[in-house]
Amino acid sequence: MYNLEDLPQSARDARRDHVRRNLAAARDLSFSLLLPVWAGDDVGQVRAAFASAVVDQTRRPDEVVIVRDGPVPDELTSCLYRLRASSPVPVVLVELNHNRGLGPALDVGLTYCSHDIVARMDADDIAMPHRFAVQLPLMLRADIVGAGLLEFDGTTDNIVGQRTPPQGAEEIASYARVHDPFNHPTVVYRRSAVVAAGGYGDLPLMEDYWLFARMLRGGATAINVPDPLLFYRVGSDAYKRRGGRRLLRSEIQLQRRLRDEGFTSRLEYRRNLAVRGSYRLTPWWVRRGLYRSFVRGHGSGRDTASSIGAAAA
Repeated sequence: MYNLEDLPQSARDARRDHVRRNLAAARDLSFSLLLPVWAGDDVGQVRAAFASAVVDQTRRPDEVVIVRDGPVPDELTSCLYRLRASSPVPVVLVELNHNRGLGPALDVGLTYCSHDIVARMDADDIAMPHRFAVQLPLMLRADIVGAGLLEFDGTTDNIVGQRTPPQGAEEIASYARVHDPFNHPTVVYRRSAVVAAGGYGDLPLMEDYWLFARMLRGGATAINVPDPLLFYRVGSDAYKRRGGRRLLRSEIQLQRRLRDEGFTSRLEYRRNLAVRGSYRLTPWWVRRGLYRSFVRGHGSGRDTASSIGAAAA
């Protein structure tokens, strides 16, 4: 597992001092944690994700908004009720009657958040204990703060890749014309900035990129923390979800919207369709091989972005 003990003593001391300073600043920033759950989520993974993002955090959320996106199995329903009852912070459980998809479910969840600062978390990932202590102080000068992540398969002892997002306003803006500049499960943002951009909308597996592009286009201030603050679960299903004709249709729709919005040029539109569109139609096991061949050992999502594998990850 990735932890402080892997670092030299001087680096461990510097990291602890950094976290302590950030934790003190973060105490003055109230925020909501937005966590969507759907029928396909695993009960054990949901419990682990919740514990990592709430119970184990050095700076806990001030509230958690769980959006149950449509009916779920009885075991998962019971799990959500138990989490709400035992949580050390208030939990709002929003139960949607039918599955709406991630974007619409998050838009509903945002209306239930009591605080303008909102942190995202997925129901199968693991947040590092210092995640919010690091990110929250940066919200004093930003509308959205993302971070790096470590990809794992099975357990967090099995790290298979690392994504390091672009840093600096110019690099984020340039990168965004090819690829999503933020790792969505790591972001903390201002709800007011999300609403001003029009919210997520319904563009399956592309809703976050589309939202962030509009936020940047509207002048949102963005910061990315290069250090990994989250363990991101991957497996064969993750690579399968990144392809197929349904996702290709979403990709085409996204690229048209980016072009029509003036976020990308016509040349960039054609390039993105050629590269990202081709990636969507390759077999999932080829996507996995392409992606991991660039991610493993590089530790940088920017290296991957120049490849077919990361252009559409």
